[in-house]
Amino acid sequence: MGQVDGEYLAKMENVLAVYNQLTPPGRARLCFDERPCQLLDEVIAARPIQPGKSAKEDNEYVRKGTCVVLLAYDTDTGQRYTQVRKQRTKADYAEFMHQIVTTYYADVEYIDLVQDNLNTHKYGSFYEHLPLAQARLLSRKLVFHYTPKHGSWLNAAEIEFSALARQCLNRRIGSLEELERQVSFWVSERNQRAVKVHWSFTPATAEDKLNRWYEQVNPANKVD
Repeated sequence: MGQVDGEYLAKMENVLAVYNQLTPPGRARLCFDERPCQLLDEVIAARPIQPGKSAKEDNEYVRKGTCVVLLAYDTDTGQRYTQVRKQRTKADYAEFMHQIVTTYYADVEYIDLVQDNLNTHKYGSFYEHLPLAQARLLSRKLVFHYTPKHGSWLNAAEIEFSALARQCLNRRIGSLEELERQVSFWVSERNQRAVKVHWSFTPATAEDKLNRWYEQVNPANKVD
């Protein structure tokens, strides 16, 4: 965790307020994040698994490059949406957001979007890489809520990526196409069950549990 200052607390409370609020009609809440993945292929084809025995991986492997999984998670519906891309540029971010918004949230007026403060996660990315009408649509509809620096623990999408790593990315995957297939299967299964992240940490909880941080930022916050 980085230095806790007033800006850290302000962004933390803003994100917690998003999680803690009731979502009114015509509004949605999404958490977005990206995860780099290394593609690794087997040198020797894996042997068929025998009954009663676990799969074994050979010590040797071939590096097949890297890619990125982009994930948006809906905190209200328990649905997640992903794309696998070769890189994470402003264009990748803009195209992903446009697809998610127009495909799943066309009738929603506003979307509260929790994300980190990466330089690609800006409204400017839309104007630089999408037609003007599309850029305006996303800029009007998406309300950004940035997690503080070194505050990824506040992003519910991180919890989804943790599950993805345990349940899907815990094996060697040698191609972009195979990774897309595996991630798509994981998303489909998880969405079918509408798995939700139950977030119980509220602004009030933060003030109580993290009172030392508040006092550190401003001694006037000291609790007698």
